[in-house]
Amino acid sequence: MAQARNRYADVLRIPGALAFSASGFVGRMSMSMYGLGTVLLIALLSGRYGKAGIVAAAGSVGYAIVGPLIAQRADRLGQRKVLLAQAGVFAAAATAFIGCAELRAPFWLLLATGTVAGASMPSLGSMVRTRWSTLLAGDAERLHAAFALESVNDELIFVVGPALVTLLATQLWPAAGLGAAVLVCVTGTLLFALQRGTEPGPRPRPPSRRRLGRPALPAAGLVTLAPAFLLLGAMFASVDLSTVAFATELGHRPFAGLIIGCYALGSAVGGLWYGSRTWRAPVGRRFAATAATAVAGVSAFWAMPGLLALAGTGFLACLAIAPTLMTGYAILDRQAPEHRRTEAMAWLSSTVSVGVAFGSATAGHLIDHHGPRLGFGFAACCGAAGVLICVAGLGRLRTEQDRPTAPLAVPG
Repeated sequence: MAQARNRYADVLRIPGALAFSASGFVGRMSMSMYGLGTVLLIALLSGRYGKAGIVAAAGSVGYAIVGPLIAQRADRLGQRKVLLAQAGVFAAAATAFIGCAELRAPFWLLLATGTVAGASMPSLGSMVRTRWSTLLAGDAERLHAAFALESVNDELIFVVGPALVTLLATQLWPAAGLGAAVLVCVTGTLLFALQRGTEPGPRPRPPSRRRLGRPALPAAGLVTLAPAFLLLGAMFASVDLSTVAFATELGHRPFAGLIIGCYALGSAVGGLWYGSRTWRAPVGRRFAATAATAVAGVSAFWAMPGLLALAGTGFLACLAIAPTLMTGYAILDRQAPEHRRTEAMAWLSSTVSVGVAFGSATAGHLIDHHGPRLGFGFAACCGAAGVLICVAGLGRLRTEQDRPTAPLAVPG
């Protein structure tokens, strides 16, 4: 572990590295805050989880559609130009959405403004990774350390973010959690965009690709990974929404964010352990094995007698979450051509967002009519379906470099 810490310190000492990594961390805080903040805002004002889930789902779908397009433009035009414009649109759209919610606007208006706000939210994860790839090109050992560092940052975000947004929304006022998510996102995005010294130059597609046309997918593994990640995203969203409802049912709604933070803490611990070891099994098999482990743990959530038991079981179950996501993105990194790597990551992130949308909307209605335990059951079913897809599609997850390597970070 001391050697790992030294590797992390080594990459952060590179000129400009700490600045863009730290600003990217701040900007990515919204990953764990925005969707939950949306649910809490609408649920606290209307008392309906179904409506809250639909609005959150619409924002996730918008994000899923727009994310890959933004990634393509950032590759072609440069990150700064794209991010400055996107931050402005997001700030305006999110302000309009919060205003509509506070004024008890009609549902269709909440849905419209919520969709635009969610679609325009900057996604810095893939851009942070692209900066590391450019900065450490040719230095595989330090590049792997940098990717592992970013994966730990992502998990820390999911430890801090849910607890913070829940505390603000339930103890201050309903819009405070979502407002904080918007503030940190815009601030971090602007600080990240201003780091010009480490910004990669524009990367247009090779001329041969323009003549022949691009293949439908940048990596063969997406055929398996995309539906699997969609279902895992649905599982994550259903678990979070069911946790909020379960805590509310027991009269302890402010503790929901802390419990969700326990899930993320377990994932972070699992990621650190996973990244400290050398693995000989093919990466595709590791992906299926870690996904199955995580789903097995989640399948017990519906039977938990109280919040303490849920937090403990959730911590243990989520030890396998970060390794699952890391190996999934590692497959794409190995399969996708260099000029389409960011695009591949963006598409995979988008499928997670679609899964979050599906999970939020479906679980919200199940919770409204049957309670949070059925929401946990639905989450387990989604995860089990994702594992079956992984097993059926293992052949597409093979890479030419199935050798032990450090895991990659998860873009947001």
